[in-house]
Amino acid sequence: MSPSHKAALKVGIGGLGTIGFNLAQRLDEGLEGLILSAVSARDTDAARLRLNALRQQVPVMPLAELAQACDVVVECAPAAVFSQVAEPAVRLGKVLIPVSVGGLLDNWHLVEMAKTTGARINVPSGAILGLDAVRAAALGEIKHVSMVTRKPPAALAGAPHIQRNKIDLDSIDQPLKVFEGSAREGVQAFPANVNVAAALGLAGVGPECTRLEIWADPGISRNTHTITVESDSARLELKIENIPTAENPGTGRIVVLSTLAALKRLVDPLTVGT
Repeated sequence: MSPSHKAALKVGIGGLGTIGFNLAQRLDEGLEGLILSAVSARDTDAARLRLNALRQQVPVMPLAELAQACDVVVECAPAAVFSQVAEPAVRLGKVLIPVSVGGLLDNWHLVEMAKTTGARINVPSGAILGLDAVRAAALGEIKHVSMVTRKPPAALAGAPHIQRNKIDLDSIDQPLKVFEGSAREGVQAFPANVNVAAALGLAGVGPECTRLEIWADPGISRNTHTITVESDSARLELKIENIPTAENPGTGRIVVLSTLAALKRLVDPLTVGT
């Protein structure tokens, strides 16, 4: 079969929140080589109602059954159900694109399983930049990696670290450092907010050795990440200011686009970047 006549990859979306639904809409509009095959969500009735807005109707399946109907599974579910989406995809040898990268740190056995099943786990850049350069630098010697995340206070609401330490986000009138530690500790403290830290850790020196600060900053309207890398090949200083989605102040619009780019990379004849 010639490349121009290859069957489109069937994509399943695990989780139909802000990211998952926007992905479904874009796939429904049409992307060459990719077709939305199924979705899964904890509330299947609500998911079916949301999908009525799409041109093509697709089945809503239980989380654990999604991988059976797809070539590629995009995980964008709450951290508590990460393994329900990810494990079947890896066990069945499919391509897994995890948006909740922090969940991968707590399910590292999936990486080992993929070596046996032939599955691939492709982590998208999400709300961060420069992972290509960090991965390249990691093939040499990296001496230090740090990231400073600044978000409007409302974007950090509900995080376990905020609740555990009884931090009153409504009373913050100047930048406040609410966390400092390793990327792994940051992911545990803010599971829905700093998947970028997990991705940076995996690309470079590991989440335990990647330093992270998180600031609640009432003076900004964009989720901002500043990365510094010292290595024997280059010094990297990277900064991104993400425009939040209308539905969720903690999620940048670029996350959906980054995930779409990761999907297109699977089928495009030309890819750019390491």
